[in-house]
Amino acid sequence: MQKRAILLGGSGQIGTATARTLLSHGWEVTVAHRGERPSTVEGVRTLLLDREDAAAVRTAADGADLVLDCVAYTAEHAESYAPLAGDMGSLVVISTASVYAGIDGSSPDDATGVDDFPTYPVPITEDHPTVGEAGPGARTGYSASKAALERALLAIDGLPVTILRPGAIHGPESPALREWYFLRRALDGRERVALAYRGESRFSTSATVNVAELVRLAAEHPGRRVLNAVDDPVPTALEIGQDVFAHVGHTAEFDLLAGPPVDGVGAHPWAAPNPMVLSMQAAREQLGYEPLGTHRSTIGSALDWMLARVAEGDWLELFPGLARYGAEHWFDYAAEDRALGA
Repeated sequence: MQKRAILLGGSGQIGTATARTLLSHGWEVTVAHRGERPSTVEGVRTLLLDREDAAAVRTAADGADLVLDCVAYTAEHAESYAPLAGDMGSLVVISTASVYAGIDGSSPDDATGVDDFPTYPVPITEDHPTVGEAGPGARTGYSASKAALERALLAIDGLPVTILRPGAIHGPESPALREWYFLRRALDGRERVALAYRGESRFSTSATVNVAELVRLAAEHPGRRVLNAVDDPVPTALEIGQDVFAHVGHTAEFDLLAGPPVDGVGAHPWAAPNPMVLSMQAAREQLGYEPLGTHRSTIGSALDWMLARVAEGDWLELFPGLARYGAEHWFDYAAEDRALGA
């Protein structure tokens, strides 16, 4: 009998990649969304559904072999699944790497700039404390809400839930592709690119195809687990820039600044003095996971998709989510040229 999957928020970046992966393995896939952004994947079924309607979520999930929830955000969202603990094959919920608390208990949401970004062990394993468990870290905000969601899911007896913690996600349908920092510079013909911290900053990236493969494996091996979901190996900021430029055939000189950004020059979306590198050992041991590709081998599809999208209009209007990373300040070329003596 054909296995049945329902993907909540399934028209987004992770849902799109997962739909394609599951279809290629013979699954029947239903993409549930609010109707604002239909799925671009051929062969899926569509269900209009509001994630805030707990009864509708339970009806859709009941009896499914796999439920992927890409949009669960609060502890209250976890309650939707309590009555279904014995009536679904596997539940996979997308969380975030930012649930991890710094060594001092601080949250990434507490950071006001690169200088107070938390310090983490290298690598971070799944048993590392999360925000709200200890220390002075924020109890509200994105990371704290996701951490509370995780705890609520794991508190439901008998729920076959796999929680995945991706990092900086990249793939088609991305609402905030950080690699735009380099891609636009290539489009603008920039010959020099300044990078703070010598371009050595490492913040775990996550290709959607790799996350989708983890979802598939979790569906085939139901259990109760928390797993990191990041690219392995983790690229440096310099390597990310090189990957982007290699894909579009651009050549540029990287000016590697020894310290933090100076008046914004050298700032980039991965800039931090302390690495945030997640371990993928548990996924390998528990699911037999092997990545489908590295950042370099997977980033091309996201870049091609982004190029097609920005041709349709103003990029800040098309991708307002990039403002969260200060993208409106990324391309002050006059300041860069003055600082670099160009």
